[in-house]
Amino acid sequence: MPWTDVLGYVGAFLTSITFIPQVYKAWQTKSVGDLSTWMLIIVITSATVWLIYGIGAMLFPVIIANSIVLILSLLLMVFKFSFKKQDRES
Repeated sequence: MPWTDVLGYVGAFLTSITFIPQVYKAWQTKSVGDLSTWMLIIVITSATVWLIYGIGAMLFPVIIANSIVLILSLLLMVFKFSFKKQDRES
């Protein structure tokens, strides 16, 4: 495997794990009040565009990284709205 492919997969891995600590913290605390909705919208849009590009160009590191980032960002958005409902009911 060429070093550029290895570098691509390492970058994909590192990009993919960026949201894991935030998702974990949000799940544990059931609190996402400090998360910006606009930031999540931008990340979701960006990951979607990159994912479409990666699929079109058949760039697997781009596909893998942005699929994971998209899933984690969507999960944070779900938390943003579901935890907010829980806060109001308490």
